[in-house]
Order: sequence, then C-alpha cells, then structure tokens
Amino acid sequence: MLNPPDVSTRRWDVIVIGTGMGAATAGYALAKAGKRVLFCEKGKSSLGQSGALRGQYAEQFFDRCEAPSAKYRDVLSRAGRYYSEIEDRSSGRSTKFIPFIGSTTGGSTALYGMALERFFPCDFSPRQNYPDAPANTLPQRWPVSYDEFLPYYELAERLYRVRGGIGALREGVKPQYRPPSPAMSPPGQELFDFLQKRGLHPYRLPQACEFVAGCEGCMGYLCAHDCKNDSARVCLEPALREFGAELLDECEAVKLMATRHEVTAVECVQRGQTMTLRADIVVLGAGALATPKLLLDSASPEWPNGLANDSGMVGRNLMRHYADLYAVFTNTKQRTAGNPKEISFNDFYLSDGKKFGSVQSFGMLPPTPLIAASIAQDLHDDGLRWAVAPFNLIRPAVIPLLDWVFSRATILVGIMEDLPYPDNQVTVHAGNGHGTQLSLTYTLRDYDKARIKAFRAMIGTVLKPYRFMRIKQAENNQRVAHVCGTCRFGLHAEDSVLDRNNKAHSLSNLYIVDASFFPSSGGTNPALTIAANALRVAANLCDAAPNQR
Repeated sequence: MLNPPDVSTRRWDVIVIGTGMGAATAGYALAKAGKRVLFCEKGKSSLGQSGALRGQYAEQFFDRCEAPSAKYRDVLSRAGRYYSEIEDRSSGRSTKFIPFIGSTTGGSTALYGMALERFFPCDFSPRQNYPDAPANTLPQRWPVSYDEFLPYYELAERLYRVRGGIGALREGVKPQYRPPSPAMSPPGQELFDFLQKRGLHPYRLPQACEFVAGCEGCMGYLCAHDCKNDSARVCLEPALREFGAELLDECEAVKLMATRHEVTAVECVQRGQTMTLRADIVVLGAGALATPKLLLDSASPEWPNGLANDSGMVGRNLMRHYADLYAVFTNTKQRTAGNPKEISFNDFYLSDGKKFGSVQSFGMLPPTPLIAASIAQDLHDDGLRWAVAPFNLIRPAVIPLLDWVFSRATILVGIMEDLPYPDNQVTVHAGNGHGTQLSLTYTLRDYDKARIKAFRAMIGTVLKPYRFMRIKQAENNQRVAHVCGTCRFGLHAEDSVLDRNNKAHSLSNLYIVDASFFPSSGGTNPALTIAANALRVAANLCDAAPNQR
C-alpha cells in the first residue's frame, strides 16, 4: 500500500485522475504498454472491500424514504455513489441535489446497466441532423471520423466482453467479437415479438455482462455476483495486479499546477492530508461534472479563466440526454429471475429526416420513493400545482402500491439526444466550507421541448395497445447520468478545449478521456464511445496502431 511520502517523492509516467470508463481504460492500456501509472480516485475503493454495500440501492439503508442528502454521505460512499451536493441554478433559485452517479473504483460504471452501444455514423456529422435547430454549437463533424473510431470500438467490445446483438439498422456492421446472451425472459420475448410484428427492428441489447447465476443486472448499485464488467473489474484490477499500476483511493485532485505550456503537479487531498504528485503526463477522467470543476479550480496568473480555458469553453455545452421511463404491462405475467435489461430498437434514431434516439430495456427501477418524487414533479411541470401537496401527503401510503405495480411491469427507457448550448454549463463558486461549490445551469429550449413531445408520441403510439405508465424524466435537471460535453474536442483552439487527440490546446501533457470531450451527445448510451476513445488516446500516447496492440 502506498503512503504519502512514497507517492510525493516519486515521479510517474502518467497520473490518471479517476477510475471510470475513460480513466481506467486509458490507464490500463498505458500500464500494459509499460508506463508507470498512478490512479487517483476520489471515492472509496470497492475492490475486495467487505464494507461495500453490494446488491442493494443506498436508499434501502436510509432512515426514511427521502432523496439522497449530505447526512447520508457514509452510506452513499459505501454504495459507490457520489455524495457531494450540486447546486442547480437554472430556474433563478438555488436547488441543491446529489446526482445519481458513481464515486468509487469504476466510477459510474460501477452502477451502470452495462449497455455498450456504438454510436451511429450519423453521430459523427451532427449538424446535418438538426439543420433548423437555433443557437446551438453543434459542429459540422467530429474531428475524428466514425471509420477512425471503428477499430477502437472493436477493441473495446472485446476488452469489456460485450454480449448481445448489433441491430439490423446498423448496415454493414459485423462485430468480430460478440458472444450470445442467454434466452430472454417470457415478458421480454413477448415484447420483442410484438415490436417485430409492428415492423420495428428490435435486437438483443449489447451488454458487458457475464450473466452468471443470480445476475439481476445490478442497475444502480454495486454488483454482488462478480458479473458486471465495469471499468474496475476489466481495466483497473488488471492494471494494478499485472502491470504495476498503483491506486490512491479517497484521494481527490483539487488543483492542477501548470505553466502556460505544461502541467507541473497535481495537488490532492487524501483523508485530510494534502500531497503534491508529479508525472510526465496527466490524464483527466473524473467525469463531465468534476473534470471542468477541477480545471476551473486550477485558475492561476498563467490561466486566469481556468486551466486549458483560453477558449472559454471549459464547463460549457453541458448535455445530459432526455430520458423517460415506460412501465409496460405485458400479457405475460411470469417473472423469472435474471437480468431484465434485454432489448433495444433504433427505429426512431433517424425518422422522417428527424433525429431522436434509442429505446431499450431499462432494467431494475430506482427505489420507488424516487419514482414517486418524479410523479410529484410531473404534476408540477404539467401545471397541476394544486395536486402536488396532496400527492406528497399520501406518497408514503402510495409507495407500496407503486412497488406492486412496477414489479409486474417491463421497464423501457427512451434515450433522446440533446444539443449543446454554450449557456448550459458547469460553474464553480465559493462554498460554505473548504473548496468550491459545483453548480450547473441548464435550460430546456422550446425546440427541444417539441422534440421530446414528438418522441414521446412516437413511443406511445408503437406501444399501443399495451397499457403503460410513462414516468417523465427528460425535463428533470437532476438526471445527469449521461452528462457530457463540458470540455469538447475540436479542430480549432478558439472554440474547443481539446485537440483531436484529446490533448488540451496549449498544454503539452494534459489529456481528457471522460465524456467531457463529446461535441455532441449521440442518441444512445455513451460508455462504449468513451472506452473506444480512451483506447485511441492511449494508443496515440504509446504511438501504437490498433492492430499492434
């Protein structure tokens, strides 16, 4: 086990900040290539830790049915969850919340539903998909093409042992590695057959899952069955065990010290003790909220607006996906044990010249109190403010009924692409105690409200005549599980933070590999694209082509 004096006196080839999909994947590839790699993870390690809460949501250990708050910091930490409050300043008044994202070894992949979908070729030329969208910052194209990503998609799928289908709408795509998934549940098969009869193109959702006995999908909590192929299991553990990498957990990077041309040190705090770390290369993968915060907190005389922020784009262009849940009541009532995250279809990804997104199985629902809170918010958003207070009064009695209802439903999620706008952003300001407070501002445009309405109508039409309950989440700024875009890459230093190789403009040794780099959000799960890009960045750093690895 490393101790602070040992760490502070050593110079590393690479310091990797974070252990999520981008950070752990890049760090693993660099360690495998012979680099001396140090991982710094803000959260508590769950690698072999008996104190970790596995197989259950953190909310099941709360004193009462309520939203996560600072008083549950220890429980959230042990469950691998983010535990710091974020301030939402979007509505003109301050609202604080704790987002449902990961903070442990594996980052948010420790909680994810393991859906690893490729982006479509059209995602790499985003502006053409929204010719009439006003005031956004969509580029004509990504600085790296789909064809350049393709070999790294294949590498990432093999690395994360992805199982499942590819979808008939992905013409010409034949993965070199794609083992089959187990048979679907009776309700899942019924819904699959129904969608096919409606003329759609459902397929088995690709997942980084081993489907061992007892697998439940572990959506939203730490896996208890050694089944989830998250970035800790697939990349971090082998990097530590086989390739000499080291890990500091409960170690938060609070500032990057830099000249105008390179990062010279990383200031961290581990369990109350401050230390200074040094490396030839710094790879930042703390997530699309924490990464811009760290850069803004690293302002200095050389970088008065925040590190790597000559363009003013650090923290801007925040995207989070518009997602709604659909509880579908199939005719088949039989519920079998197993992973309920089974199917997907992309028939609405591009429809009649308009781009929306994907529909797929959601898996296990979040705790019912959170769903009840969403229903109350829906009443408020739909203008029924008079109904919110009565609903909140009866909510404790409604929760057991909702539990019973949702246990009989198959849950789908519609994931719709949102667009980048410069005033949707992450900012920092002075906190009540030490350090700064992370804030976000996110305004839903009328253009996107109309797209959400149209997407909901399309999904609702295709699900008829099934009975279903729509649980609106798209308008809720607290749903940031797919947050991206806050340190975009691009061809020009004037309107981006990173170059095409994910290196910060004007800094020779700072790279960002989490979803911050996305210049557009795509219409499906981002994790595979993050992993593929991390492998691409690592290969460039090691000057190795994909077929040489």
